Amino acid sequence: HVDSGKSTTTGHLIYQCGGIDRRTIEKFEKEAAELGKGSFKYAWVLDKLKAERERGITIDIAL
Repeated sequence: HVDSGKSTTTGHLIYQCGGIDRRTIEKFEKEAAELGKGSFKYAWVLDKLKAERERGITIDIAL
């Protein structure tokens, strides 16, 4: 189930439920776009490690 969008879906749900504010999502969107991964903005709600963000995969699950 690699690359099926689990982190993206979960991050989007957290955002939609008010668990993270719009300003933070906009920051993630800008940073992700700079790495050529603009669609990963919601995944970055969960993916905190630099390696996760650069590689586009979740390494550690911790909320």
